[in-house]
Amino acid sequence: MTPSPSAAPESPTERKILLSGSRPTGRQHLGNYAGALAQWLDMQEECDCFFMIADWHALTNAYNDTSELPENTRQQMLDWLAVGLDPEKATIFIQSAIKEHAELNLLLGMFTPLGLVERTTSWKDLVIEQRIEEMRTYGFLGYPVLQTADILMYQAHVVPVGRDQVEHVEKAQDLAQKVNVRYGEVFRIPQWRIGNAPVLLGNDGRKMSKSYGNCIYLSETSAETWDKVRVMVTDPARVTKKDPGNPEKCSVWDYHKVFTPQDRHAEIWENCTGAKWGCIQCKKVLQEALDTKFEPVRERRAALEAKGDEWRNVLVEGNRKARARARQTMENVREKLNLFASDGSDNS
Repeated sequence: MTPSPSAAPESPTERKILLSGSRPTGRQHLGNYAGALAQWLDMQEECDCFFMIADWHALTNAYNDTSELPENTRQQMLDWLAVGLDPEKATIFIQSAIKEHAELNLLLGMFTPLGLVERTTSWKDLVIEQRIEEMRTYGFLGYPVLQTADILMYQAHVVPVGRDQVEHVEKAQDLAQKVNVRYGEVFRIPQWRIGNAPVLLGNDGRKMSKSYGNCIYLSETSAETWDKVRVMVTDPARVTKKDPGNPEKCSVWDYHKVFTPQDRHAEIWENCTGAKWGCIQCKKVLQEALDTKFEPVRERRAALEAKGDEWRNVLVEGNRKARARARQTMENVREKLNLFASDGSDNS
């Protein structure tokens, strides 16, 4: 992973705190796995991890209809647990259950210059350039402040992000430093890290998105997965099997880099560029790799579904752990900012 250039040297003996999460979008697809879940599985072995289902963030662009939130949360939790996120090793919680996030969001808002949020790429793109009026809301403008609250609440050392999310961690750094300059060491300055996995396109060659219907989901059967892999867009210049292919221009190659064992990469490259394989043969190799990797995940997911609401117990316990840590943070924040204590007494 690529760390922030400003990251301070890390103590080899200190267990780092990591905060990451995503909105409850329902069933997880291969892009979610490559971009986040695979990293989280490694990190839960190395860090004190907090993985958050960001349901408040989901309201920034879906406030008109929240009817899918409960089922999306269930589906997402089933996939998270099925791939191997372990509640014994990481704290898995839901954002809206930890009310301290809302309190810290409010307090940080007092320190936030308008220009800091008005420069956010998504705000400029959707509201200023595209003029999508339904996104011209206080919540959408201020969501980087809520993200900052999410990060600073757990005093995270590390926040894994995609390249398009680096600016949000930079905003968190700016706000944390602004508070610290005035009131002492209130917050740890978080550092971002970028994963090295390629961005996986949907099977139609566009951005992988539920709204496009081009996702390959972790929970799909082998046959359902093959139906989608079989029609994946490949190198457009390769019209027939006799034409040599260029893997770098083929989205299937990116999938191979993530899911197919590395010792087969040279074979795949040679057979594509040498026109020894047709695209369908290359896709069959990918399908075999996906089945090998995700058949155990499918089985674990089916077992979890058979247990009914057991996934809720994981959230209940995760919420308890996250809330305890959040309360510690907010007690310190209130004291440093000379606010009343949570029990109504004067901090002095």
